Amino acid sequence: MVGTLEALAKSLTRWTEQGDRLTTAIPGLSLFRRDAVTPPATYLYEQSICLIAQGAKRVVVGGDTYVYDHRHFLITSVDLPAVCDILSASRERPYLGLLLKIDQHEMSQLMADHHLPPPRAQQSSRGMAVGEVTAPLLEAFHRLLSLLDEPKDIPILSPIIQREIVYRLLMGDQGAHLRQMALAGSQSRQIAQVIHWLKENYTKPFRIEELAGRASMSASTFHHHFRTVTAMSPLQYQKWLRLNEARRLMLTERLDATTAAFQVGYESPSQFSREYSRSFGAPPLRDIERLRNQAAS
Repeated sequence: MVGTLEALAKSLTRWTEQGDRLTTAIPGLSLFRRDAVTPPATYLYEQSICLIAQGAKRVVVGGDTYVYDHRHFLITSVDLPAVCDILSASRERPYLGLLLKIDQHEMSQLMADHHLPPPRAQQSSRGMAVGEVTAPLLEAFHRLLSLLDEPKDIPILSPIIQREIVYRLLMGDQGAHLRQMALAGSQSRQIAQVIHWLKENYTKPFRIEELAGRASMSASTFHHHFRTVTAMSPLQYQKWLRLNEARRLMLTERLDATTAAFQVGYESPSQFSREYSRSFGAPPLRDIERLRNQAAS
């Protein structure tokens, strides 16, 4: 396992020499490198597995903290807003990691095709967990990354290896958690479907009763399970999506604060400014100027 880990780190080092992030030719696979520890930053973790070959990272969701390194992976079963920072990285030993998005349909299909044991009925749980990296899982990721040297093989072999990775996860120490998310009709799966709707419709107002109906739950039951999975209320989740999209629009598309506020669904620019300041520690204009100065330095 040590040899595989060293080989994976060597490949990640080579592929990230030109930048700190690489979106690869393999669908859903991104590579990351950091040469120094980082301050906490907000990020939307999509359904994915994050694996580290070198260094360590911390992710905070609500009151829960997840720390992972080369011995542990991070699995995210629904799209979760989180605060994350790199704990261990230097120019001599950079943080080296990868992220592979997980296809919910593929996971459900794998369970059905191979009659994998369904999970025992259980209440919904947080949509993020840390699991132990095993030798077969690490070897599968190394084989997947090796396909970057043989681009012609990616369309044929990548789906096969990714299917193996999903299988390893389903049968590993976080398998019951993942199978619960993949099981049609489970509370966690119903919450995940509502989260998907919120992401697609974050600019629209909603009523809790409407969202609860989408999950086939009463309003109180839905609110409880949504908070259990995400550590947020539905309104807080929508607010996070709106504020972060507005921040992106101002930073990358150079929209002014009022235009960005209206575009993401706010009706009051002053309310937008207040909520933005509470979330990012500064009013929109000052925050964007700070981010641009950081990028230029």
